Amino acid sequence: MALCLWLIVVAPVCSWGQRPVDTADSVVFQPQSALTDMEFASVSTYRGPGNTDPRPNNKLPILLWWSSNLFPHFPGDTERVDCAHSSCLVTSNRKVQLYRRTASIVFYGTDFRAYEAPLPRLSHQTWALFHEESPMNNYLLSHNVGIRLFNYTATFRRESDYPLTLQWLPSLDYLLKPTAVPLQEKNRWRQAGLAPVLYMQSHCDVPSDRDRYVQELMKYIEIDSYGKCLNNKPLPDYLEDTSTATGEDRRFMSFVSRYKFHLALENGLCPDYMTEKLWRPMHQGCVPIYRGSSSVADWLANNHSAILIDDFSSPRELAEFIKALDQDDAEYSRYLEYKTPSKITNLRLLEGLESREWGVNDMSKPNYLNGFECFVCDRENERLAAEKAHRKNPKQNLSPQPKMANSSHMGCPLPSPGYGPVEHIDPNDGWLQMWPQDYWQSLDQAEGLESLIRHNVSDPSLLWQHIQSIAVRRARGR
Repeated sequence: MALCLWLIVVAPVCSWGQRPVDTADSVVFQPQSALTDMEFASVSTYRGPGNTDPRPNNKLPILLWWSSNLFPHFPGDTERVDCAHSSCLVTSNRKVQLYRRTASIVFYGTDFRAYEAPLPRLSHQTWALFHEESPMNNYLLSHNVGIRLFNYTATFRRESDYPLTLQWLPSLDYLLKPTAVPLQEKNRWRQAGLAPVLYMQSHCDVPSDRDRYVQELMKYIEIDSYGKCLNNKPLPDYLEDTSTATGEDRRFMSFVSRYKFHLALENGLCPDYMTEKLWRPMHQGCVPIYRGSSSVADWLANNHSAILIDDFSSPRELAEFIKALDQDDAEYSRYLEYKTPSKITNLRLLEGLESREWGVNDMSKPNYLNGFECFVCDRENERLAAEKAHRKNPKQNLSPQPKMANSSHMGCPLPSPGYGPVEHIDPNDGWLQMWPQDYWQSLDQAEGLESLIRHNVSDPSLLWQHIQSIAVRRARGR
C-alpha cells in the first residue's frame, strides 16, 4: 500500500527533551483497562532498602503526571515518593510544567493527544509513557515517529522499559484454581441444548474485526452469542443487570463456565497484548479459542492450553477441529492439564509472574502505576547525577546518552479484516471506513507533533498547519 511510504525518518534526539531543528460507549461487556479493578491505597512514604536520599522536598526532582485522573496518590495532587534508590516529588499540578526542577512528564497513552501536548518541549525534560490498554485507544503510539517521542515506557510489550505483559493475570493460583464446572456436567449441558462455543461481546466494530470472523465461523458450528454483537440468544433475566458481566460476579462466572469453549478475541491485535479474554476462561476451566497477541504461545501455561485461531487455515477447518474435540473427552481434558502445577511447563510464564516487582490487588507489592513512577524516579535521578558529574569534570565523566523508545515498545500493525482479503470488503463497510483510516490519520498527527517539537513550537493548536505542510511536501516528493 502506498500509504506505507508516509513513515518518515526522524532525526535522532540530541538532548533528553527537544529534537534538533533541521530543514465506544460505556455498554456492557465493553473492554476495560486492567486498572479498573486495581485497588489503590493511600501511599505513605516508603523508603526503599537502597535509598539513603537525604534531600528535602524542595531539592528533589519533580515528576509531573500529565493525566491527572491517573495520579496514583490520594488525596491531594502532590506527594513525595521514596523509591528503591532515590526520591522524587510527584504531582498532577500542571503549573510545574516549565519548572527547572520538573525532570519528567508522565503520560497515560489513552489520554495522550498530539493537539494537547505540553509545548514547548524543554530540553531538560524527559517524557514517560504508561499505556497498558488496547492499541485501538491510541494508534499514534504504534508508529515509530510517535513512540520515539518518549524516553521511558511501560506498555504490554515485553520490550518496553517496564513491561506490563501479564497485567491481566493476577497470579499463578488464578490459573490453578480447580475447574468451575466438571467436564461431565458440561457434557450434560451440551445434551440439554447448550452450544459448544460461547461468544459474549457487546463492543462491536473494533480494529480486530472479530465479528466478521465469528460470523463466518457460525456457518460451520453452533455458537451461543449473548452480547450485542451477533446476538442470537438472550441472557437469563438475573444477568440483565450487566455490571455482572464486566467483572467476575459469581453468578455470571457460573453461567459462562458451563460452556466448553469460549471465543476469546481481543479488540486489537498486537504482540503481547493479552487480556482477561484469554486468562478468565483458563481460570474457569474452559478452553479459549484465541486471537489477539501474535506471540501468545510464548506465555501460555503449556503448548496445549488454548486453541489459536491463527493455527487454522479457515473458519471451516477450525470448526471441524472444535467439533472433534467436543466429542473426545480425553483429548479435551488435555487442554485443562495446566490445572495441575507440574503441567505448567512454560518457564517464561513462571519467571514472569515470579520476577515482576508489581502486584495485582496484592498489598505486599506496589501496583504497577506506583512501580513505573518509581522506575522513572530512579532513572531520572541517575541521569541528573550523571549530568552533574559531567559538568564538574567533563573529561573524566562522559555526558549521559539520551534514551529513546522504539517501535518494539508498542508497534502494533495496521488493522486488517477479521476474515478474508480487504479487497473483498464493500467500500462502504463501517470497519473499513473507520480503523485503517484512524491508523493512518494517527501517523499524520505523530508526524505533526514531531514537527512542532523540532521547531520548538509552543502552541499545540498549530498542529494542523504542520500536518498540512508535511502533506504538501510529501505530495511534491520531498
